[in-house]
Amino acid sequence: MEITFAEALNQAMSEEMERDEKVFLMGEDVALSEISPATAGLSESFGTERVRNTPISELGFTGAAVGAAMAGYRPILDMRRIDFMMLSIDQIANQAAKLRYMLGGQVSIPLVIRAPEGGGVQNGPTHSQCLESWFLQVPGLRVVVPSGPKDAKGLLKTSIRDDNPVLFVEYRQLYSNKEDVQEGDYTIPFSSASTKKEGKDVTLIGLGSQVGNCMSAAVELEKIGISAEVMDPRTISPLDVDGLSASVVKTGNCVIVEEGHKHGGVGAEILSSIQSKCFSSLKAPIERVAALDVPIPVQTKLEKIVLPNSEKIIAAAKTVLNYS
Repeated sequence: MEITFAEALNQAMSEEMERDEKVFLMGEDVALSEISPATAGLSESFGTERVRNTPISELGFTGAAVGAAMAGYRPILDMRRIDFMMLSIDQIANQAAKLRYMLGGQVSIPLVIRAPEGGGVQNGPTHSQCLESWFLQVPGLRVVVPSGPKDAKGLLKTSIRDDNPVLFVEYRQLYSNKEDVQEGDYTIPFSSASTKKEGKDVTLIGLGSQVGNCMSAAVELEKIGISAEVMDPRTISPLDVDGLSASVVKTGNCVIVEEGHKHGGVGAEILSSIQSKCFSSLKAPIERVAALDVPIPVQTKLEKIVLPNSEKIIAAAKTVLNYS
């Protein structure tokens, strides 16, 4: 059945709330369908005890979610935007991610934080950031980044069932994207990179919203005789280093693409992780494509200059293939 990314998230939460009465949803305006399409209809189906609107206090409701998880519940926390997580960073990095270790495994923190992010929607510097790289420095926290409806549903169900805190990153540009998604229960394991397209000349590793741009770039590269393989990590903590490395060993060339800023980005960690396994197979240095290191502008033309796109990916692929 063909559904949107937002509908896939809705299905996953609905099915998990039906399966386990300990699963509940909380966040700003989550019970208002017109504001939050991913949660549309859930309050009508499960009631306001399990679909809870919260005050506009990220620090407060994140702490409440951590406490609920410690008490045996499985909260899904809708953060509205990843930018707002800096207001609750202590609860996430110092409490949710560490309490299981600090208390000798006496408690689990089965908390999912849904974190919409990204540009392309003219929301400006403080509402368009891609901050998942911040959370790679937090042991105990899983970081999941789906790129399409099918993966969104399977990975969200896996995240809800996991006994560790999970940051579930959702690129807002993807919410209306459609894909055939199998009905019923299925999960996708963490640390299982997906091959979106096979190729032999260069590997394009795209994160989240950039998988689509990599696919578009691959189509254009085919027209000039370049066969590109497109890989989607799906989770970046844990990262499927072996799966990504196998593709790079096969092609000998690699371009890593992310929407986040280049300096200190996820792409740097992926590059470092796979290079030690692929170094002897590389025909050229690995290239990276990312947002420029400036705040994300509101103006459409400026935003296009700052953010990655298929043209920039094609140029990077040509750079590695022309290296000599």
